[in-house]
Amino acid sequence: MSDTANDPQALASRTGLPTAFLYLREAFPRERWSAGGLHPTARRWLHMHSGFRAHQAEMGAMIEAWRADAIDVRALHRSLIPALQQFLQHLDGHHRIESGHYFPALQQLEPRIAAGIDLLDRDHDAIHLHIEAMVETGRALHQAVSAGAADAGDRAQRLAEVLDLAGPQLARHLDDEEEIVIPLIALRGDPLG
Repeated sequence: MSDTANDPQALASRTGLPTAFLYLREAFPRERWSAGGLHPTARRWLHMHSGFRAHQAEMGAMIEAWRADAIDVRALHRSLIPALQQFLQHLDGHHRIESGHYFPALQQLEPRIAAGIDLLDRDHDAIHLHIEAMVETGRALHQAVSAGAADAGDRAQRLAEVLDLAGPQLARHLDDEEEIVIPLIALRGDPLG
């Protein structure tokens, strides 16, 4: 699940945005985001990202309960699979809107940040690989539990590992996207609306 192994800007290896992409955040720092008057589109964007973070934490708590033997694999399946489906549907839809509509419009609005937007769009490609892995391992868990298969625990473990791997990369992307998009919309408005 690596993305461009030797690229320091690849989602799997970066620890933040390159300095060249931070000028918008410097003009409109994170401390100002909670102040009144934030553009409604920026508020919705932050709300959507907050929902992704909360959903990830909820799924992580389910996995931890299973790992601690507080719930069995059937209970994990009952709660995790619907949560995972909802999470993946929302994430995929959000990325389609961003990549298909907002990212091109933001690049036109602020051509100087085009390389930063391209980086975020490449992140979507890397995250899509995680989405595919979550779909595949989630399906395998569902099939194993539904069939009463002896390896259902192994399937749950594999899904847990996939979620563990995807989590930090998605968190990195959400943070970095906010560092570019929220100040840009706050300073320049919604390019689509």
